[in-house]
Amino acid sequence: MAAPIEAAWESIRTGLRRDLGTRTFDGWLKPAELGQFEPDNGALDIVMPSQFMADWVRSHFGERLTLAWKTVLPIVREVRVIAAADAPRPAPLLILEQTPQAERDPNAPNFDPRYRFETFVLGKANEVAATAARTLATSPTVSFNPLFIHGGTGRGKTHLLHAIGHAFLVRNRSARVVSMSAEKFMVEFIRALKDNDTIGFKQRLRSADLLLIDDVQFIAGKDSTQEEFFHTMNEIITAGRRLVITSDRAPQDLDGIAPRILSRLSWGLVADINTADYELRFNIILAKLEALPGVEMPRPVIDFLARRVTSSIRELEGALNRIGAYAMMTGRTIDVAFVEEVLANVLRANQRRISIDEIQTQVAEHYRIRKAEMTSARRAREVARPRQVAMYLSKQLTPKSLPDIGRRFGGRDHTTVIHAVRQIEKLRASDAELDADIRLLTRQLEG
Repeated sequence: MAAPIEAAWESIRTGLRRDLGTRTFDGWLKPAELGQFEPDNGALDIVMPSQFMADWVRSHFGERLTLAWKTVLPIVREVRVIAAADAPRPAPLLILEQTPQAERDPNAPNFDPRYRFETFVLGKANEVAATAARTLATSPTVSFNPLFIHGGTGRGKTHLLHAIGHAFLVRNRSARVVSMSAEKFMVEFIRALKDNDTIGFKQRLRSADLLLIDDVQFIAGKDSTQEEFFHTMNEIITAGRRLVITSDRAPQDLDGIAPRILSRLSWGLVADINTADYELRFNIILAKLEALPGVEMPRPVIDFLARRVTSSIRELEGALNRIGAYAMMTGRTIDVAFVEEVLANVLRANQRRISIDEIQTQVAEHYRIRKAEMTSARRAREVARPRQVAMYLSKQLTPKSLPDIGRRFGGRDHTTVIHAVRQIEKLRASDAELDADIRLLTRQLEG
């Protein structure tokens, strides 16, 4: 970024802080960063950390920013407020060679610096995939190749791909890494066919020390592309180079992909990333809050978010950004009521209907009693305590009223449910084993 633009930006920020006030400026414009400047048309990007913040700043301060830039530095004729996700990123097809900075193309893309192994939060849902990714990226030799990582949207596949790229280049400074989406593979291959440059296309990919292919499901049904993809895979693996492929589903569930490709994929290590459980979601929130230093979130709110926003890690991150933005905008304290108000639509979309029947089944299996004991009249401790636990969980995890819960437990009165809930709450504070049982049951039911 040219020095005049950086100097103008500092002057503009000082003026905005004075005109808008410290609280408004710190809440909305302090996180803004300079992005790309296009001298030909005078367009300058102002990059915000989230889409929500970009939309808000654009609608509330867009004209003010444009006027400020035109006044301080007339060569800037247009200001575009964009989210970090929309800022110039690695092109779908990119070639990264670890060469001195002075020799590197200034426009060459890089892996996202946020996506490293150090910032990847581990849990049972992703432990195998993350360990395999780190091994492939850092070990001198590996016993598997390729590595195939699959999982639903927003579970961390892209994070791991970028982390592999970072770590591999740190260990192999002269390495050549190629990263591309399967869709871009298809587009580039078709273009090479039209331009009679298939040799150049093949050389670019097959000479890579590490080849990263994202979203392989997009070549389903594309026969000529699959043919080239198969030979590229073979060339990389046979030459002892490393290959990582991601998909939204397991190899056996990929329709429209040639059997020999699926067979080749299965020769390596297939690692899935499952839906994050409560513990992983909780730890991810803690990690993300470190990047939001102005956001103070008490434990009950973190617990609430970890239990209620379950669809994907990406949506959880978006929820955190939105909460932080609204809190800074309104000056309100972040509590559960505030979060319910701000995330009303998100919470409705993530609402999982847990039934009392599910709870009774899970608790009966956990304590190894017959499910019929949940509604029986027996008062023996070995069935009474699990029954109380099931009543407690029914109160915590379902919207059912106390009389409704009592009726589902053998027609018991609502006062019996109240007693059970209070008893379990009391015991959890003194009985570590019972508390662990309830945490485990909650995770199983919500997962």
